[in-house]
Amino acid sequence: MKHLKSIVVAAAMLLATAVSSAQDAPKREFRGAWMHIIGQGQYARMTPGETQDYLRDQLSKLDRAGVNAVIWQIRPQADAAYSSNLEPWSRWLTGEAGKAPTPLWDPLQFMIDECHNRGMELHAWINPYRVTSGDKDKPAPGHIYYKHPEWFLRYADGKIYFDPALPESRDFINRVVRDIITRYDVDAIHMDDYFYPYPVKGVEFPDTASYARYGAGWGDKGDWRRHNVDMLIEQLHATIHSVKPWVRLGISPFGIWRNKRSDSNGSETNGLECYDALYADCPKWTALGWIDYMTPQLYWELEHKAASDLVLSYWWNDHANGRHMYYGQAVRNVMDHRDIPDTLNPTQLNHKIELMRSLPNVHGVTWWPAYSVTENYKGVLDSLSNNQMRTRALCPAVTWLDDVAPEAVQNLRVDRERGENILKWDAVTSTDPMQQAVRFVVYQFPERAAINLDDASAIMCVTNATTFTLPKQAPQRKKVKPQGHTYVVTALDRCNNESAPCKAVSVPF
Repeated sequence: MKHLKSIVVAAAMLLATAVSSAQDAPKREFRGAWMHIIGQGQYARMTPGETQDYLRDQLSKLDRAGVNAVIWQIRPQADAAYSSNLEPWSRWLTGEAGKAPTPLWDPLQFMIDECHNRGMELHAWINPYRVTSGDKDKPAPGHIYYKHPEWFLRYADGKIYFDPALPESRDFINRVVRDIITRYDVDAIHMDDYFYPYPVKGVEFPDTASYARYGAGWGDKGDWRRHNVDMLIEQLHATIHSVKPWVRLGISPFGIWRNKRSDSNGSETNGLECYDALYADCPKWTALGWIDYMTPQLYWELEHKAASDLVLSYWWNDHANGRHMYYGQAVRNVMDHRDIPDTLNPTQLNHKIELMRSLPNVHGVTWWPAYSVTENYKGVLDSLSNNQMRTRALCPAVTWLDDVAPEAVQNLRVDRERGENILKWDAVTSTDPMQQAVRFVVYQFPERAAINLDDASAIMCVTNATTFTLPKQAPQRKKVKPQGHTYVVTALDRCNNESAPCKAVSVPF
């Protein structure tokens, strides 16, 4: 507790010097949101057309909140919210396991198109091992479970899981991921905190037979289980980067790796440990370069006695291991708790964002769930769009995958069409997929002002198109000399490297 108080004081002093202004928001910042389908009944009640309208509305609201990456759940329990020959359609999408949407459509392709059209990334979120959600849930007809029941185990929570010890389990999950990235233009594969299942008190996971078969030389079953998960992560990393080397692999672990009482390298916390309970040695994966980003689930308030968000924020910052670190925040927890120390701020939103931005190895935030943002829970959408994330941000560049910028766009021009000014440009094509321009950044500056690409407030939009309709300027007072604007456009490649700016064009008032 004494240690926590010292961190609270230090954080308060740090934040006292920070300016809580969108003008100072970084130009590069990951701003993600998790959109889950498991447990969401609205999709099964909607027609495909209604679902598409609903998803467009959700994405438009997330865009307004500053979100630049959507983590869309496509495989909650060894099923598919996309067209797959390996696994059945998800019941969370259609209401019945194995039932395809009618009329047929592909939600993953739809979300890729809609996100990319808005300049957002789409991270395909899968759960690796879980097959069912409870005692009464059954795999759909035709599921791999019926062909190879020996690959699966049922735990005391009533759920069926792939046995993580089996090479066949890892190979099948790897096939699923290979299929996804081969057929879909996703920006990343994302996995959450469900590795070995959350433990049922007093009941061990039933892998005794697998341990007898594969555990030779492992004196500690926990080390053996962690090795099983390690092998899956290493295999997925190798597959992803052999098929599409720009596609990232990201993990969102439970927020506590280990408590200090268990390990001197652990955090000053007192809660469930993902290392010992879920057998996920997450920092190892970044240290060995197997994953490209980590999104620890820091779902507690800043001053939580057992798992302080402050304590954990500093701990994860110190264990980024040279990879991107994006903090997962639970919207309701953030908005339900007053700031600390005593202030007039009724929520911890601004404090957590400023804390995140003050830490040198943290590159952004991911909101859980997206639906709490879009419903504007306690004003979170209004606050983000008007304050903390009012300016747009580009996702951080993944320079260990590629650090070469694409060619600058050419022939920037303004055409007058149907009473509107249309900004147009030509992208330079490349046969190297790592150097292809896939998104473009439109900057606006006051006429005759210096062009400063580090100024996030100058970003008008991020788009995958090569045109942009300029907004109509509001009438100016007669006594004020009319002022036009200068525009430049840059290109972003698949790893978010940014090109040099093109030759600017000016549009008078």
